Amino acid sequence: MITVHHLNNSRSQRVLWLLEELGLEYEIKFYQRNPKTMLAPPELLAVHPLGKSPVITDGDVTVAESGAIVEYLLERYDDGRLLPAAGTQERQRYRYWLHYAEGSAMPLLLLQLIFSRLPGAVPALIRPVARMIANGFKGRMITPQLGRHLQFMEDELGRGGWFAGVAFSAADIQMSFPVEGLRSRGGLDQRYPRLLRFLEAIHARAAYQRALERGGPYELLR
Repeated sequence: MITVHHLNNSRSQRVLWLLEELGLEYEIKFYQRNPKTMLAPPELLAVHPLGKSPVITDGDVTVAESGAIVEYLLERYDDGRLLPAAGTQERQRYRYWLHYAEGSAMPLLLLQLIFSRLPGAVPALIRPVARMIANGFKGRMITPQLGRHLQFMEDELGRGGWFAGVAFSAADIQMSFPVEGLRSRGGLDQRYPRLLRFLEAIHARAAYQRALERGGPYELLR
């Protein structure tokens, strides 16, 4: 039996969705973030030395990291629906977006989050200076890069409607988290209609809805 060690409001929601798309049986072990630090609880250290989510266990196999989990599950359980055929352009695009999600998109979103929260994390006396530094860095570095990446993703979706081409694939599952993050706090708005249609399409999928029901509230959607 596959067990998903599921942290609320985290990347592990994608793993639940993937398992639902694959039609696999699984169980969930729930973990809650510390409400003050938003960090994962120490109980996750018993599952993986880094104490982070997502992590799955499948028999005596433990797999961490979203991309590695996607690859493991597809190699072992996919029947060809979510993994494009080897040697095709779609397979190459799938591989690119699988790694782009965490390698390029999420670091920018993390920087955006850190510098947005920085002024409130310092003593009140120096808060104006911290706000000036944070706003300056965001304005010169983060916001322009976010805009460039948003336009890149928008243009790429124009090549087929899904990230790997004309068919839905696990690349779309992997990309859901950064795109939802961009919608929540990264500048994704009506200027990017294809990305908005992508969100509407994935949210309407039955497997996505089942994953939400089993995984619980997902704050990135708000």
